[in-house]
Amino acid sequence: MKNFMSKYFSDHAETRDHHPDSSLQTKYYKANKDEIFSIVEEMFQPPSIIKGSSRERGELTVEYRDGRKAFVVVTIIMVRPYRSAVDFSVTTESALPFDFGYSHKLVSRFYEKLEDKLPVVEKT
Repeated sequence: MKNFMSKYFSDHAETRDHHPDSSLQTKYYKANKDEIFSIVEEMFQPPSIIKGSSRERGELTVEYRDGRKAFVVVTIIMVRPYRSAVDFSVTTESALPFDFGYSHKLVSRFYEKLEDKLPVVEKT
């Protein structure tokens, strides 16, 4: 019941390795950090705006503007050659303190876009 409440009655969703919700667990891709970074930059074309990016740190901050507005932080970490982890943190802009699962759906949508271009690998 707690997962349901936090999923629908929050304006924030964030991925991590050991998240209780499997759809919010970190995904690993068979690619290097720079390759993934370029793909993520392409994902966030106008009307979204990339507010900041650091290729060295593997981090992008984005003002997402497709439908509702959201603030997105993408973190890309190369854990070993051709194996990189990608995490998302999404906070929906809303007059209400919750978004009925919109931020959660965005995380799933972003992972789907990456999976269209990159092979997913198991965490090791």
